Amino acid sequence: MDNIEHKSGSSLGKKIRAQFITGIALVVPVGATVWIFIWIFTTIDNILQPLIRAIWGDTIPGVGFGITVVLVYLIGLVASNVVGHRLIRYVDSLLSRVPVFRQLYTGIRQVVQSFSAPDKTGFMQVVLVEFPRKDMRAIAFVTNEFTDKCGGKLLSVLIPTSPNPTTGFLEIVREEEVVRTRMTVDDAIKMIVSAGRMAPAEVTGKIPAA
Repeated sequence: MDNIEHKSGSSLGKKIRAQFITGIALVVPVGATVWIFIWIFTTIDNILQPLIRAIWGDTIPGVGFGITVVLVYLIGLVASNVVGHRLIRYVDSLLSRVPVFRQLYTGIRQVVQSFSAPDKTGFMQVVLVEFPRKDMRAIAFVTNEFTDKCGGKLLSVLIPTSPNPTTGFLEIVREEEVVRTRMTVDDAIKMIVSAGRMAPAEVTGKIPAA
């Protein structure tokens, strides 16, 4: 009888633990996403709050965020026409000549352009590379392509860490050392964040048999 009660209590404990873990798996992603959106909203909103306080005498939550979004949209709208495009190029050329500021500005601009126009730069194409040793494969993103002195193609690739893809290793490899895939960036990110739980067939199909 005691044995039956012990097994029943153990089974109930496992069931409760499994349900609790399931709850965590649902709550943590939602909570993290909400927290990130709140942080982004608060950070952007606080940029113009000093100006709003100077005009209205008090802070108004949300107004700074709304004004910032509208300003960014208007800048994009102006930059999309011929006159605005010329103006942006002129301002860009001026900023690119400022000592010290030039290096930082140019680097940030190139990164942003790589994200916004991947088809033009080849940025973030998903490939497989041997890492951290021979016969082991890792997901990587092509960030640039260039040639060596002999005309051979070299690739700079970012090998992200799992489950946090915002950090990783930057390596320069020869083109023949990578396996190009047709994976989308979204699928690759999902695989990295899930620690391989969500692995598309595109990956397994590219790994050679032992």
